[in-house]
Amino acid sequence: MCGIVAYIGHREACPIILKGLRRLEYRGYDSAGVALLNGELNVYKKKGKVADLEAFIADKDLHAHTGMGHTRWATHGEPNDSNAHPHYSTSERIAIIHNGIIENYAALKTHLQQQGHVFHSDTDTEVFVNLIEEIQKQNSCSLEEAVRLALHEVVGAYAIVVLSRDEPNQLIAARKGSPMVIGIGEDEFFLASDATPIIEYTNEVVYVNDYEIVVIRDGKMAIRSKEDVQQTPYIQKLEMALDSIEKGGYEHFMLKEIFEQPRSILDSMRGRLELGANHLNMGGVRAYEQKFVNAQRIIIVACGTSWHAGLVAEYLIEDLARIPVEVEYASEFRYRNPIITERDIVIAISQSGETADTLAAIELAKSKGATIFGICNVVGSSIARAADAGAYTHAGPEIGVASTKAFTAQVTVLTLLAMIVGSKRGTLNDLKLRELMVELENIPAKVEKALLLNTEIKQIAEIFKDVPNFLYLGRGYNFPVALEGALKLKEISYIHAEGYPAAEMKHGPIALIDENMPVVVIATKDSSYEKVVSNIQEVKARKGRIIAVVTEGDTTIPEMAEFVIEVPATSDVLMPLVSVVPLQLLSYHIAVLRGCNVDQPRNLAKSVTVE
Repeated sequence: MCGIVAYIGHREACPIILKGLRRLEYRGYDSAGVALLNGELNVYKKKGKVADLEAFIADKDLHAHTGMGHTRWATHGEPNDSNAHPHYSTSERIAIIHNGIIENYAALKTHLQQQGHVFHSDTDTEVFVNLIEEIQKQNSCSLEEAVRLALHEVVGAYAIVVLSRDEPNQLIAARKGSPMVIGIGEDEFFLASDATPIIEYTNEVVYVNDYEIVVIRDGKMAIRSKEDVQQTPYIQKLEMALDSIEKGGYEHFMLKEIFEQPRSILDSMRGRLELGANHLNMGGVRAYEQKFVNAQRIIIVACGTSWHAGLVAEYLIEDLARIPVEVEYASEFRYRNPIITERDIVIAISQSGETADTLAAIELAKSKGATIFGICNVVGSSIARAADAGAYTHAGPEIGVASTKAFTAQVTVLTLLAMIVGSKRGTLNDLKLRELMVELENIPAKVEKALLLNTEIKQIAEIFKDVPNFLYLGRGYNFPVALEGALKLKEISYIHAEGYPAAEMKHGPIALIDENMPVVVIATKDSSYEKVVSNIQEVKARKGRIIAVVTEGDTTIPEMAEFVIEVPATSDVLMPLVSVVPLQLLSYHIAVLRGCNVDQPRNLAKSVTVE
């Protein structure tokens, strides 16, 4: 969840670190800090945003060629100056930054207090750095060896960077369960939680694996396992453009990313949908084609917005490929002793590819012999490496904490997957396949058209910006869209919102409806249309304020709804890619009008890398 960045080389470290922290602030923004090594080991940290840290250190001597920084999403201890990272050891000879959770920190802390260590924060991270110091003292060993031995004692997840006042030309890092990438420059190295702080300086990176320890000393990098075995780093080329992580003239990253969806959907289809050749292609599926054809069941594991994409996929795969599908919250799946067999395929969906609960679900499924198919957006991420096969969404960096283009890119890839498997299984005939291919190719243009509703939706947002509750209803393929619309609203505007299958309204939620309750109904022309019309009548009879998302040219629902948002017509199967767009815009404009921090909503972080 937290963002870490470090630098060692010939440049001034602090400007690089601060710029990196600003780019990583979507991972956490409760507090921030830097540690700079230049003869002395100086730590500066502050509650609040990176901008608060910058103001705090404006008059400090920041000259250094080695340093590290951290932007925090609080786990152990409330957001304040003391709990901010970096953390000193008791002697202040060693400092650490940490992304993750140390589960056995309490027992370790008690032991270290008995050894005379003094703690100034409530964090598990301060325990970690004092453990390293104590091991170094007791064993009279190098810092590298002390870190290695400490990793054998801690239980949990970590990505750490360690500096020592006594070894000014050295930087040590390690990871397990939390992401870390190293950028390789000319006699300089950049470390970060993801590639966004690195791309400005180099496109050559190494993704650190679990249980690896990185030692950078005197311009050279060595990677060893926790068992002290030399590892050979695999250098990859980044395919990220610098302008993809800038706002590009938009007020917020979220708005930029909403408007990038025609391109990100197209990029997710590129090379996979070849309409002229009447051909679908996905390399990860090709290698496991028979596994999909013979699968007795597909289990989808995901969290948050990715779980909603998984719900759309349940409809898609069962409809087109006729394989039973179960969609599971990864956080629950991993703890309930699920029944998994070798004939099962587990599809793991994650924008970051680092979601801790989803990674744990993958490990469980692999131990039972299931085939793992990963769908994520970040090249080289942990899920991409843990899966047997998979597909990248190619949505490009998503900086806004509330996912938008990641959702539609995931649904696009899952749609292609369902079409390919359905074709191979013979459950999707050539005529229907061709029709869907044509419709899918037209989706970017239809999303572009839906984005033209922006001004109209902003006007609706102005009317409802101060209401305390929202209800979202949908049926069939649009039910997951209702859930996603409700999630977006509560994530960024802090308005309580719930999504329901429209038919379930009568089983409880209808009690909430009165003249003050806005009800968003996704009512596009599909096989459930007449039923949804009846549901709208039920809401209207109870004076609910209806905001209806309908297919262009609809003449029935506009007579019932107070507000109507028309989207282009498309196949039922593909409608979530279009119908979700107005809901994203509605949430965005309501949040802006309420004065909320759209890109960094309170208590949230982009990548949930801790339990």
